Amino acid sequence: MSTFTGEVLAWGVPRLRDLPWRETRDPWAVLVSEVMLQQTQVARVIPRWHAFLKRFPTPTACAAAPLGDVLREWQGLGYPRRARNLHATAQRVTELGGFPHDLDGLLALPGIGPYTARALMAFAFGLDAAVVDTNIARVYARQAGERLTPNQVQRLADDALPHGDAWVWNQCLMDLGAVLCRPRSPRCGECPVADRCAWRGDPDRADPAVGSSGVSTKQARFEGSDRQARGRLMRALGDGPVGRDEVAAIMQRDTVASDRLVDALLREGLCALDGERLRLPD
Repeated sequence: MSTFTGEVLAWGVPRLRDLPWRETRDPWAVLVSEVMLQQTQVARVIPRWHAFLKRFPTPTACAAAPLGDVLREWQGLGYPRRARNLHATAQRVTELGGFPHDLDGLLALPGIGPYTARALMAFAFGLDAAVVDTNIARVYARQAGERLTPNQVQRLADDALPHGDAWVWNQCLMDLGAVLCRPRSPRCGECPVADRCAWRGDPDRADPAVGSSGVSTKQARFEGSDRQARGRLMRALGDGPVGRDEVAAIMQRDTVASDRLVDALLREGLCALDGERLRLPD
C-alpha cells in the first residue's frame, strides 16, 4: 500500500459519509444510486432512491413495467434518458439471469459507461476496480499538478488501488474530493495528502483539475434552456396524453422550436405519438 493510499484511508474510514446505498451490495440498488447521482445532488437523490426501489425493487420488476411508469417515477430528477437506459438495462439483466461481474460484460449493458461499470464491480461485487468520478479525478489532477487525459487518470487510480479493499478505498477517495478537495474553496489545511499535492490551492496557479478528464464542468444555464422545455412536456405527459397543438404552450416555445424538441423526444423513445396526441411510451 502506498503512503498516499494509507493516508487517505486513515482519514476517510472514520469519516465515511452515511449514505443509504453504502449499506447494500445489491447490484440493482447500487446501479440505481449511481444513475441517479449523475448530475444530481446527494440530498435530492436519497428520498428518490428509496421511492424508486420501493416501486421497482428488482431488475425484473422494472423490466416488467412499461417505460412510461419508470419515466413517471423519475419525474423531477431530470435527464430522462437515464431512466430509459435503466429500464433497458433491467430488461437485459433479466434476460441474462443476473448482472455480469466483469468489465466487458457490464459495459455491454445499455447506458453503462466505464465509471458505472467499475462502480458496480467495486461497490456491489467487491472486486478490485478503481473508479473515477468527478471528485476522484479532481483529487488526482491536483495531486499531479497537471491536466490529465482519460488514460492518465485511470492509470493513477489503478496504481493507487489497494487490492482487496476496493469498496472502502473508492468511497474514501470520493469523500475526500467531495468534502475537502472541493471545486471551490478547497479545505487544503485539513487534507491528509496536502503535503504531496502539487497544487495545494495556490491562488497564483491555475487549477489543474479544470479541463482534466472526468472532472465535470459547470452546467449550462437551466432557466430558458431546451432541458427546461423538455422537462415541462415530460411532466405534462406524466399526467396523461397531450395534443400536438398544446405542446408549444406547455414548452413555452414557438412552434418551430417545440416541434424540434418533440421530434428529438420521439427519436429517443421518451414519448410516443398516437395520431395527434403525445403520450409516454408503453
